[in-house]
Parts: sequence; structure tokens; C-alpha cells
Amino acid sequence: MLKRRVIPTMLYADFGLVKGEGFNSWRRTGSVIQAVKIYNMRNVDELVFFDINATKENREPDYQLIHDVADECFMPFAVGGGIKTVEQIRKVLRAGADKVVLNTAVIEAPSIVREAAEVFGNQCIVVSLDVKLIDGEYRVFTHSGTTETQLTLVEAAKLAESLGAGELLVTSIDLDGTLKGCDLELFRLAVESVDIPVIGGGGVKDYQDMCEAFESTGIDAIASAAMYHFTEQTPNEAKVYLKSQGINVRS
Repeated sequence: MLKRRVIPTMLYADFGLVKGEGFNSWRRTGSVIQAVKIYNMRNVDELVFFDINATKENREPDYQLIHDVADECFMPFAVGGGIKTVEQIRKVLRAGADKVVLNTAVIEAPSIVREAAEVFGNQCIVVSLDVKLIDGEYRVFTHSGTTETQLTLVEAAKLAESLGAGELLVTSIDLDGTLKGCDLELFRLAVESVDIPVIGGGGVKDYQDMCEAFESTGIDAIASAAMYHFTEQTPNEAKVYLKSQGINVRS
């Protein structure tokens, strides 16, 4: 297995970064550019940036903002939110992103994944699956976690892989922002469903929680935001701890 990655996520809305719980109750957490500068100094493997209102507002990504962030970002940088067409993907990549993250568009127009993978390469395409546990079954939601689909996690994961996605980002809506710990069963099920790398997110509370997720589920990377915004923990310290526990992380 490739080295495990520690990936902060940045959620953008109305001119600044926010963080909430369960994809709701948003709180301001600061400036995008300032956050990127801090992550540059903290040994971050990658950043994932979401414009959380773009899809709900039915607008294109903010290409100038993406360019400004990419200009400050010294690590691989993935962008999601509002991306519906291959031409928009082209513009996001030209603006400086290394990868795009597709969510709602995967369900509404799945052919975009196949076409984008063929044009730009699988390594550029991340499919994000936001899920809730309903009646004992993981169900996939779109539109920033507000719209339930007919797909289970396993069905959506297999669909994404078959269309050419390079990796999955699987997030627990129930645990998002709670700092209550990861849903290990969710991560494990996602990993068992596909042969492409899986990023797990939602509820990450501390370094030990990260370690347990890596050791017991087989995820390739872990995504988190609240633990960096609302505690004294840092991505660099996370990697130092993980390495001390035998997890093969990047230096």
C-alpha cells in the first residue's frame, strides 16, 4: 500500500471558511488564504477545498478564488463544489487545482466521471460520497447532504469505480464536525467495496482515532477539519504520532 495521507478539508461559504456539525450549524473559522499558509508550514500531504454553496446556488465554481488559493498552496490541492461539466473541470484544473471532487454530478449525470477520467486521467477524479446510516443501511446524499438518493454506499462506490474515478472520499454526515470519532464500519465497507484508494472522513477526534482508522479499516487517507479548527492538534503532529505507531505516512 502507498503511504497513508493526512488531508485537511476546507469548507468555503460566503467569503470565508466555515465548519459545522452534520453539514449544518455553520461557524466561521477564518480566512482561506491564511489557512493555506498555515497548512503549508504544517507538513500537510494534500488539501481538499469545498465551495459548499455552489451546487445549492446552481452556480459555477469561483475560478478566481481557486487560482488565488492554488497560488498560495504548496501541496496537492483538490477542489469540489458546483462542478457539473467537463468544461468546468478543465477550468478548475487550469485555475491551479490538481484534482477535482465530484459529488452531486456523479448521481445526476454519471457520464461526467467517465468522460473526465478519459480526458484528464483517473488520478484527477475524486468521487465524494456523503452518507447517513438509515435503518441500518448507509445511504448516499447529494446537495451538501440535503437530498437522499436511491443508492446505498456500496452501490454508489462500485458505480464510481466503474465510471473511472481515481479515488473515493467517503464522509459520515452523522458524525461530521462532532469530534466523536470515526465510523470505522463505514470506512471498512467502502474499502471492501472497491479496489481504488479510499479517503475516510467525518468525526475524526484525535491522533489515536486516526491510527485506529488506518489500522482497522484499510483506508488510504483520512480527511478532517474540526480537529484542526477547534483543538490544538495539527496535521504535522498527527503524522509524527502515526509514524510512532508504525503507520507508513509521508515524511
